[in-house]
Amino acid sequence: MANNIVLIIRREYLERVRRKSFIISTILMPVLLIAMMAMPALMVIWSSPESKTIAVVDASGVVAPQLAGNTVMNFIPTPESADSAKANEAYNAVLVIGKDVVEKPDNIQFYTREAAGMQTEQLLTAQITDIIENQRLSKYNIDNLQQIMQDVKANVSIQSFRLDEEGETETSSTASYIIGMVTMMILYMFILLYGQMVMNGIIEEKNNRVLEIVVSSVKPAQLLVGKILGIGSVALTQMLLWGVLIFSFAQWGLPLLTSGMAGSDTELTTAIGNLGDTGYIMGLFATMTLLMMGGYLFYSAIYAAIGSAIDNIQDASQLQMFAVIPIIAGLIISLSVVNDPDSSMAVWTSMIPFTSPMVMMTRVPFGVPGWQLALSVVILAASLVFMIWLSAKIYRVGIFMYGKKPTIKDLIRWARYK
Repeated sequence: MANNIVLIIRREYLERVRRKSFIISTILMPVLLIAMMAMPALMVIWSSPESKTIAVVDASGVVAPQLAGNTVMNFIPTPESADSAKANEAYNAVLVIGKDVVEKPDNIQFYTREAAGMQTEQLLTAQITDIIENQRLSKYNIDNLQQIMQDVKANVSIQSFRLDEEGETETSSTASYIIGMVTMMILYMFILLYGQMVMNGIIEEKNNRVLEIVVSSVKPAQLLVGKILGIGSVALTQMLLWGVLIFSFAQWGLPLLTSGMAGSDTELTTAIGNLGDTGYIMGLFATMTLLMMGGYLFYSAIYAAIGSAIDNIQDASQLQMFAVIPIIAGLIISLSVVNDPDSSMAVWTSMIPFTSPMVMMTRVPFGVPGWQLALSVVILAASLVFMIWLSAKIYRVGIFMYGKKPTIKDLIRWARYK
């Protein structure tokens, strides 16, 4: 029995890893994932707009002298009229300030020859706001009022820690959110893709009448288990190759990105920097692989039962909903779980095998008690064993059925055959 299963696993594995589609997707997907990991840092590094020469026509005489230029904006106060400055192509933009701007801060116009970037407008607004506020404060004739206001301002920065059995662990909600979403989407994609691959493979072999020949020397249950484990080995191989590439990027690529973000958003820099922690990445990858294989084996058994019961892909749409709907439900629940990873809904749905792979993977980056993760894996393992056993009972009857689209009652009757 064991030899037969090993031969089937070997056949299914080699047949798929030799395909060009497997090689291309194995190389292409890590590149896309690395791009997703690097995108926040690259956006910070590359998003600064080009320097613009801005003519300032200030009728109030208050704002222009206090505008401070930087790498983005170079201010040039001019006695020209607004129309004359707008006609001068030496200026990239013209800032027109009304005479009563201190009393009416909406009396400001900004003219550009190209589309004004959001960052440029934000920097410009912030500067003028500070100038007008300081001008208004000066009217109160209070000594050192501006210094007092400056001293009152506070820049609050909160360090988050999670208390557990091992003590205190520093956390980052930003990093946990990004990692949870990315890893959950990987699981969603793997379970859906490789589960359907099992179904399509069975339908194809059934149409070619290959199964009728194979089952003459191999029991249907052995054939089913071998096919599921063979395709699962392909998924595991691809996951491991992705892990090596992403781990390599986390070790050598992320440090370069974080060094280029000096002076940028501290929380974002810290979140990206945490991804370079070797132990954290390896633990996260091991958990993701475990949940991915558990979810795959569970759902592939459902897909195998569906594939054995029908003759073509078109007939699969109705029965396929029993696998697709729970997977999508896990995805939708995961999107809400990130807002409260320890809620009752999050805990319970991370235990139910239909949704546990995606939901638990979303919770893991936020920190999950070890007993909850262990219990989730145990329940998933017991459920997949039962599902494979149930699928094998349907499979042994369904592979010999042709020309009739089975109903739910038929599947139940096949499962009850001894």
